[in-house]
Amino acid sequence: MVSNKDKTLEVACPDCGAMIRIDVSTGGIISHTPAPRKRTFEDLETAARAMREQDERKESIFRQSVDAERNKADLLEKKFADALRKAKDAPEGKPLREFDLD
Repeated sequence: MVSNKDKTLEVACPDCGAMIRIDVSTGGIISHTPAPRKRTFEDLETAARAMREQDERKESIFRQSVDAERNKADLLEKKFADALRKAKDAPEGKPLREFDLD
């Protein structure tokens, strides 16, 4: 809205919904009124349920990481045994280098 006596313009931000008051003659911002914040949860019961679900999700992730850490030693042993077997099966002798082939 343009006011004739003080030559200001009020504009609503299309992104956040804030109201911005602009001085028409200078183009400067006079004031900024932030948009009202939207509520994340409608009621306390919904917020409490979301908190419980988040705690359960955290506990599940923690249990998975503990199980992975327990199995880590076995996995490393298997990898080492496989690499050792491959090393024993590899041909004996000096490895060929690129400049040896010329």
